[in-house]
Amino acid sequence: MTARVVVGVDGSPESLAAVEWAAHEAALRHVPLCLLHVEERTRAQRVHGQVAFALASRSRAVLRDAAERARRGHPRLRVMTRCDVGRVAGTLRGAADGADLMVVGSRALGEVAGFLLGSVSQALAGTAGRPVVLVRADCADAAARTAVVVGLELIDGSDALLGFVFAEADRRGGGLRVLHCWGPSAATVSSGTTDPGDEERGRHAAERLTELLRPWRRRYPGVCVIPEAVFGLPVAGLSEAARGAGLLAVGRRRRRLPTGPRLGRVTHAVISHCTAPVAVVPLD
Repeated sequence: MTARVVVGVDGSPESLAAVEWAAHEAALRHVPLCLLHVEERTRAQRVHGQVAFALASRSRAVLRDAAERARRGHPRLRVMTRCDVGRVAGTLRGAADGADLMVVGSRALGEVAGFLLGSVSQALAGTAGRPVVLVRADCADAAARTAVVVGLELIDGSDALLGFVFAEADRRGGGLRVLHCWGPSAATVSSGTTDPGDEERGRHAAERLTELLRPWRRRYPGVCVIPEAVFGLPVAGLSEAARGAGLLAVGRRRRRLPTGPRLGRVTHAVISHCTAPVAVVPLD
């Protein structure tokens, strides 16, 4: 694995916003930024003459414009460009697995509909072995925001997610908000009344959250951590908590369904509705 941040570019407003966010991230990490453009076709599908010239010209223009945008805010950043031919999702996944971080754009449909998580972004976030950040066009200014938010399940195997967000918060210096949302018991849902056991469940969630964070707080003593175990639905709670944040991170369990790896229900919904850049981190 090479120490670098890779961003997929195709000339769309979403990918250009992703370039700006990725450039800021690479500068924070003190690593190069690699701009990757992929021409969607199989290597067996050869093009010649004017078509080949037009495609090559467009690829160069897309990469040139993206590089100029990246250097505009970070003139000392080392920016590399790469053009490849192949299946976009597979090529991006290969690049993601060989880098520190992969960044791609996601198309917004407005405040109500949220993201249109395209097949490429969905496949990449659902299968990559490294963290993937999805940025939409109206998140271009998120690079300057310092707060980091993470949605945390109270399970073992969350070290990859916690390590990622603590390191991000340490670089940005804006604090880390750790949110665990827990819902009502089955008895409460079926009866519509308050279950005395819910209070105990909330207390247990808070204690477990404190336990999971303890070693990371010792490792990153300079990070201001706000842990919250709150009653409510995860999607609504995380979307609200991420308003104005520079990054929201969620975990993705490494599991395979009959049709291949997929994002979990909560992770998919958070990506669909959150207004901040979203990092999807594969869990151990």
